[in-house]
Amino acid sequence: MTAATNTQLSGSVSVEDLEAHLRLVRMSAVGAREGIFGPGSLMWRISREAAVFFGAGRALLLQLAHPWVAAAIAQHSRTLDDPIDRFHRTFDVVFTMIFGTLDQALATARRLHRRHIAIYGRLTEDAGPFPAGSVYRANDVAALTWVHATLIDSALVAHDLVLPSLTAEERERYYAESRLFAELFGIPRQSLPDDWQAFASYNEAMWCSDVLTVGPAARTLAREIFHGAGTWLHIPQWYQTLTAFLLPPPVRLAFGFCYREADRLAAHGTIERIRQAYSLLPHRLRYVGPYQEAQARTQGRAQPDIATQALNLLWIGQRWMSSP
Repeated sequence: MTAATNTQLSGSVSVEDLEAHLRLVRMSAVGAREGIFGPGSLMWRISREAAVFFGAGRALLLQLAHPWVAAAIAQHSRTLDDPIDRFHRTFDVVFTMIFGTLDQALATARRLHRRHIAIYGRLTEDAGPFPAGSVYRANDVAALTWVHATLIDSALVAHDLVLPSLTAEERERYYAESRLFAELFGIPRQSLPDDWQAFASYNEAMWCSDVLTVGPAARTLAREIFHGAGTWLHIPQWYQTLTAFLLPPPVRLAFGFCYREADRLAAHGTIERIRQAYSLLPHRLRYVGPYQEAQARTQGRAQPDIATQALNLLWIGQRWMSSP
């Protein structure tokens, strides 16, 4: 599937569409307590790593490069007012879908769809193949497919940054599981690449296509977010340099990152230090709170312990994953 094909598959996911996909998810889920993927899945193995944080900036900028996503965030989101809240809400949605019980995951999918229903508008200027005045919707299949791709691809990029890369067979398994994850967004199977190689080709085609057109809104959002707008926190320079390093070159150039040989060397130095430190982390710190909550649940414990609740506050802004 090419980027052009993805654009042509545009159409909004209705409530009926979503419910049809969720019925398929229910039939494919590992179990009510284990959730959709379960402890033996690659989705759990990759998403449990705190290293996913290193790919979060990459995923966000790839999403902002799509004019529909940039417009939706600029016009309907409080990201600049409270970027930490957006961080928490994003990870709460993703982690609850992956690590939550079956009912938690399905309820989160419905809540996200309802939130997206209210997000629509018109582009205020031409952007790549999209003329000014064209309508965007958060529940649009093409936009959802791209957001899904950035999440899946960036999680694996972050994983491989600090841990041994997956084998070819594991990549196929991971991508097959990600297609089930896509059902939670209501994305039709025919909108998704068939296998890992096709998925990689889709991403590469999108990076080089005019579908990803970084406009003023996207640049402003990226600049404000990375300068800590709306929060006392300031994104450290090493994270900005690492994010620029991880971006595909066409997207990095489109955002106007100043990326010189010194920046490349600095990124490599950061990666080496991260790898050394990461290997020494105890599992309590290396694995995200929602994964530890899920592990406790599958072992019969009613709720996560205090340490896990503290980690959940860090990752999702609340003591445990969202209830159904």
